[in-house]
Amino acid sequence: MSDLQAKKNELLSAFQFRHATKEFDPNKKISEADFQYILETGRLSPSSFGFEPWKFVIVQNQDIRAKLAEYASGARRQLPTASHFMIILSRLPKDMVASSDYIRRMMVNVQQLSPEIAEGKRTTYDHFLKTGFAIEDDPRVMFEWACRQTYIALGNMMTAAAWIGIDSCPIEGFNREKISDLLVEEGIMDPEHYGVAVMAAFGYRLHDPADKTRRCMQEVVEWVE
Repeated sequence: MSDLQAKKNELLSAFQFRHATKEFDPNKKISEADFQYILETGRLSPSSFGFEPWKFVIVQNQDIRAKLAEYASGARRQLPTASHFMIILSRLPKDMVASSDYIRRMMVNVQQLSPEIAEGKRTTYDHFLKTGFAIEDDPRVMFEWACRQTYIALGNMMTAAAWIGIDSCPIEGFNREKISDLLVEEGIMDPEHYGVAVMAAFGYRLHDPADKTRRCMQEVVEWVE
């Protein structure tokens, strides 16, 4: 078997291993090195225009987890048992418009673009928001578009976790308004710049999952030649 085929098989094995873990073994903890590796795959993930609208909040405080469980029905088994519990925040529309300080800082400080290149990119991005995707006039759509970027990072982190035998579960079963209020009250989230996108739990499975089921390739792929 070639090295390339071995790598393909290893990655596919990780996808076969991964499942939405509902309950974790509370006695097994992810090492600091392994979780930093998972976070790094999130940090290195792609985003539209490279503007990284995400923030990864790792909630290890059990008292706060218990409070979250009141408004997160989809995480009530994961919250008390997961080794690590993540809330992914997304930038609000005010930060994602082309004229915002955040976008300017991203282009100048992070992407290190020259003034001329930065202005060209800002103009292109502004056109994209107003004409291409035409989303700037609808704050809800703008926020959900930014949230979609965070799902790319989440998918990469879950795959990276599965690659090294760590389980995970993406979670949308929560009251966004109540969770947001709680995070603000606890001083965790700045409501002027962030909103809640999605949650995720990481750890080691307590029970073996059922066999994975998916539609066949012919149903999910169409070739246009």
